[in-house]
Amino acid sequence: MTACAIEPPSTDRSGEDDGVPGTGCAITADGAYAARLAPDGDSWFPERWTLDGPEPYAVPLPGHQPEEPGTEVQPMGDGRVLIHRLVEGRRHTFCLLYPTGPGTGELSLGAMECPDPGTRLTLLPPAPGGARAYALAVGPRATAVWLVAGGAAGPERLAEVPGRCSGGVWLDGDGRLLALDRELDGRTKTVVVDLGRGGEVSPLLQIADGSDDRLLLADPDSGLLLISSDAPSPGQERLGWGVLGSTLPVRFPECLRVPDCSVTPFAIQPGQVLLPENCAVALRFAGPSGDWVGTWRPAERRVCHLAAPQGWLTGCGLWTRDGVLRLPYATGEVPCGVAELAAAWTGMEAAGPGDPVRDRTAGEAPGASEAPRRTPVPDSPEPVTVRPVPLREAPLGRLVTK
Repeated sequence: MTACAIEPPSTDRSGEDDGVPGTGCAITADGAYAARLAPDGDSWFPERWTLDGPEPYAVPLPGHQPEEPGTEVQPMGDGRVLIHRLVEGRRHTFCLLYPTGPGTGELSLGAMECPDPGTRLTLLPPAPGGARAYALAVGPRATAVWLVAGGAAGPERLAEVPGRCSGGVWLDGDGRLLALDRELDGRTKTVVVDLGRGGEVSPLLQIADGSDDRLLLADPDSGLLLISSDAPSPGQERLGWGVLGSTLPVRFPECLRVPDCSVTPFAIQPGQVLLPENCAVALRFAGPSGDWVGTWRPAERRVCHLAAPQGWLTGCGLWTRDGVLRLPYATGEVPCGVAELAAAWTGMEAAGPGDPVRDRTAGEAPGASEAPRRTPVPDSPEPVTVRPVPLREAPLGRLVTK
């Protein structure tokens, strides 16, 4: 399975500004476990979800005191949960949590302090394999990649990248190649950090010299990339797709544009080896009427718009290899649930809480009082885009203008 949690992007701390943790969660790369901060009245505590069994279930992992809103949690491949706490505004501590009968066991992994007071340290998305976890320390002029779980002894600094980095996308199944969106000299471009070669940095994504280009998601099986760039519409971010190392053009489909809405991809269907156009992609749409889910494939020039299940852990989900989209949700009646949407591109069938998830035509937001519509609206032609060339310097491939 392939999963990604983007609520907001993983280098941002959900709710840090308003003092309330986000509703999303993090899922291991294989889709077996998830972790989140769960509410308990006005307090918060870590919670681990098991997703690969016959029924999903949650295990609370409360500590000796409630967690602060800025605390981060991440599931490991063995079922333990990594927790990152900020102590007294500058000291970062890392521990592994695990259930011990009625209580919670806690294994300290060490602590670190960022020398620059303006540095912000956050966990990167779960790495493939689940044995290691990484963090990104973003300073005023440079960004450091840290190994914070799975190392020999405490947090270990692995690489330093000039510029301010955000994002974080794993490009391979071994957890070696990490793509970061680097802001340098007033422009944002994606670079690759090779953790197997001492943190060697190579360019990956450059749509145009003057554009801001970011990598949002990648699937190692097919090479499908989901990209954000203002190259086709200067000053306006557009969602597009390309193929790693390919000479095919980067495309920015019109069906991925919805007026007054942001569109964020959060999961790609795995297992489509060398078939990027057949990969199903899950999208989060956010607009004045709320949040909802969309499903799309590059081969299909339309989006199926679907109402999100009640209590959705917003921006969180995963695809199975068989094309089933699994969306974790929590309500008062169902504290740990997963809604499953089977990908049928002439319409979507849903199994989840509340009202059925319904197919919507491209460009329309779901409405609770309207009947579902099954007729897709053809997409307008895609804009002409630049053509990438195969990579020669970076580890896997980069997209550049000719």
